[in-house]
Amino acid sequence: MKKLVNIAEVKENPNNPRFIKDSKFKKLVKSIKAFPEMLEKRPIVVDEDMIVLGGNMRLKACKSAGLFEVWVDIAQGWTEEQKAEFIVKDNVGFGEWDWDILANEWDIDLLDEWGLDLPPMFDDPEPEATEDDYEEPEQMQVDVVLGDLIETESVGSVMCLSCMGLQQ
Repeated sequence: MKKLVNIAEVKENPNNPRFIKDSKFKKLVKSIKAFPEMLEKRPIVVDEDMIVLGGNMRLKACKSAGLFEVWVDIAQGWTEEQKAEFIVKDNVGFGEWDWDILANEWDIDLLDEWGLDLPPMFDDPEPEATEDDYEEPEQMQVDVVLGDLIETESVGSVMCLSCMGLQQ
């Protein structure tokens, strides 16, 4: 059963096995202040005694953000075993991120601001291309002769058509 309650009614779970580091906590508080409507769609899960089963960090962040009310979803009739199982399963991340899509279609600064743990490839911007002192020779010497078969790891076997007089 989902409902809006006074934040003082909701009790942190003393057996919560999760914690949040300061930098992440600050991001969570900022996120809640910026988008509090999200809390209704993802309420804090509590048991009949209003003890948090899922959302301990959100509850702390809501208090820190100065909220007076929070959305809760009351898990009614659950056994102690079900409650314990939920506490762990609610925090297990089964999915993986598609970093190519995130890198190309999302704003990396926003993802970081929203609390996503970005891999090291996102730490530093790609270096700018710079000129080097390489000078292309006017004529290159090659030792490929008519009919030679050239093998490469990336392409496989390549036969030089111009070497065979088959150039179009």
